Amino acid sequence: MKKIFFTLLVALFSTHLSAKIFDNSALATHPYWLKLGHYRSTTLSNWKSEVDSAEFFLSPTGKVNPIDELNATINAFNRNQASLQKYSCQFPARYTWLKSKIKNNWPTLNCPELQAWQQIINPQGVTLVFPTAFMNSPSSMFGHTLLRIDAKDQTRNKELIAFAVNFAAEPDASDNAVMYALKGLVGSYPGKFSLMPYYKKVREYNDLESRDIWEYKLNLTEQQVELVLLHLWELQNATFDYFFIDENCSYQLLALLQLAKEELNLTSQFNMQAIPSDTVAALRDNNLLQAPNYRPAFGTKLYHYSTQLSDQQLSDARALMQGKPLNTRNYSEQELVAILEMAYEWLNFEFYDKALNREEIAPRLTKFLIMRSKYAVPSPLSKPAKPNASPEQGHGSSRLLVKRVHNSNLQHTTNLAYRLAYHDLLDRPAGFIPGAQISFFDLETNLTDNSNTHIEHFYLLDAMSLAPDNRVFDSYSWNIKMGFDRQPSQNKRSGRFFTKGGYGKSYGNPNSVHGYVLGQLELNSGDITNQLSVGIGSEAGVIWQANNNHKLALTGNVFWLSDNAVSSHSEAALVWNYAVSRNVALRSQIKYEKWHSHNTSASVAMQFYF
Repeated sequence: MKKIFFTLLVALFSTHLSAKIFDNSALATHPYWLKLGHYRSTTLSNWKSEVDSAEFFLSPTGKVNPIDELNATINAFNRNQASLQKYSCQFPARYTWLKSKIKNNWPTLNCPELQAWQQIINPQGVTLVFPTAFMNSPSSMFGHTLLRIDAKDQTRNKELIAFAVNFAAEPDASDNAVMYALKGLVGSYPGKFSLMPYYKKVREYNDLESRDIWEYKLNLTEQQVELVLLHLWELQNATFDYFFIDENCSYQLLALLQLAKEELNLTSQFNMQAIPSDTVAALRDNNLLQAPNYRPAFGTKLYHYSTQLSDQQLSDARALMQGKPLNTRNYSEQELVAILEMAYEWLNFEFYDKALNREEIAPRLTKFLIMRSKYAVPSPLSKPAKPNASPEQGHGSSRLLVKRVHNSNLQHTTNLAYRLAYHDLLDRPAGFIPGAQISFFDLETNLTDNSNTHIEHFYLLDAMSLAPDNRVFDSYSWNIKMGFDRQPSQNKRSGRFFTKGGYGKSYGNPNSVHGYVLGQLELNSGDITNQLSVGIGSEAGVIWQANNNHKLALTGNVFWLSDNAVSSHSEAALVWNYAVSRNVALRSQIKYEKWHSHNTSASVAMQFYF
């Protein structure tokens, strides 16, 4: 009888243990546990966490084994009271979720430091903040995203003193811009979350870098916001490999936000790239976005103010900035106020933009305010209007192209192209910065009519910033392009590897008619040249945006070469782009090219964005 009883006990214990292991295994592959550990499936193993800090894991194999990490976490919570207190306060999001799933007799979460932190933040809601692209920084060419934690007592006037959640790379201070870009592409920098006053980020992006900001309040309850912040607490010392293209600020913020709900999956669609505008669209597609608030940049406001003043009024504002007395002429009170406000805003902008001497500029700014206070009239200067399209309403960042090309001296071809990201000057402009182009990883292949295939071009990077001169800003334009393409040679197209860049000026309005002239320098190697050759030349163009759907461009360049075989090469193109819809476009082109020989081509292409 004793043997039977003992056997039953062993069987019952084994059954209970097997069931517990089974339950733990099921929990370890639960989507929410995988989100808590930032696990992603890999080709060589089942799972791997994107967190690189060993301190984030309680199991030695926790980075690659969510089951081991789950068991180690549960054991830490069950070991004794001291262990429970320590690890539940280190991992409050894990503790809260496991308590709800295991239904253990674990006590209510009690962490004084965490509670004090929560009381300071006083969270009720979350706003996604999107500063638009900043062309002069490799990591911000596609824009940036961060979160603002909205307090329970917050009003529109108190938004700037709210807290912001930012994820950013921590670069080596000794790295130059080129090294910064290269390391950012291959993930050589650590990335970390940080919490800071929101006004600091507005000052950095909106004022110092003159980037427009879009603010999207998210449809999250107070309880869902609390879950997000519990996980943010867990990540305060965690580091990630930072990649500009995929595992960047926008991707990691989505990984954080998806902790708000068990069923929320925001990151799985971003396997190759996480462009900020696409991540905003992902939140929209999950019904998390409210209508955005637009916060125009300092430079945007200043330029808009200038359009409301005559040349004479602007000249008088400039003289006032330089310390000369106000020339009242026959101005009305409203006109005098407009001049004073313009002088104040303009000098204030230059104070930050050019790092002017505070002791000299601050008294002058105070003087302008005193002069303005003497006129009891409202400001005659209107604020910039909100753009018709916010960033998530633009075309998809990736593009697939199918093209038919007829050549005058070469075989006709059918071409297929793929561009990883992001936008060129002729794409549909809605939701993008006017006059800016960022094309990354652009590959085009062709099939000739006699069934030969070639790589037509591969552009690793093709970036251009055409900021026009106007009455307020003296701006410079630039471009950089590097990769491989084919140029006309004797009865064929010969390949070259090249890098080129230029610097110059732009004029006009990028939203209508826009022209540019750039001085250019290039390096060429490959079949097209017998040796490494240097080219010096220029590029010019005119772009006409008839409306949001039609763009026409005439561009050309000429280079004089150090190559003994040929002294120069040139190119001219006339291009028309018709946006059929947000993500479909028709593009036609007539192009003339000359290197060792010449060729004229006509092409028509269908472009699909996604």
